[in-house]
Amino acid sequence: MAVNYRAFACTAEQVFAVLDNGWLYPTWVVGASRMRDVDDSWPAVGSRIHHSVGIWPALLDDTTFVLEWQAPRHAMLKARGWPIGEAHVSIDIQDRDSGCLVRITEDVVAGPARLIPTPLSDLAIGCRNAETLRRLAYLAEGNAT
Repeated sequence: MAVNYRAFACTAEQVFAVLDNGWLYPTWVVGASRMRDVDDSWPAVGSRIHHSVGIWPALLDDTTFVLEWQAPRHAMLKARGWPIGEAHVSIDIQDRDSGCLVRITEDVVAGPARLIPTPLSDLAIGCRNAETLRRLAYLAEGNAT
């Protein structure tokens, strides 16, 4: 399981304001290239966003589901990227004096990606999620000004 942390110079509510807007997903999630639709009920548990992964002309259409949503502290998503597989992605936030600490945890749960040795998979996911957190901070902190 890959785990990344980043200190944000904003509140947990500002981070969740970004997460609440499903249309922003490809701006902060590395690998997501475009949005196709967002359920009207997003981010209610069971709702989903419809996105594409990759670059044209090799785009794969898939979805991400909300498994748990406890704003502004915790969210768990089931990110799909078939034929590669599926992952559970948790975002957890703790308050700090100067903002908040955001932790993202990703665990591959289905598909061929499970065959990749865990240390190698965690390294790749960890690098991707470091950039994901950088992008999320940029958006959330921008809302603070």
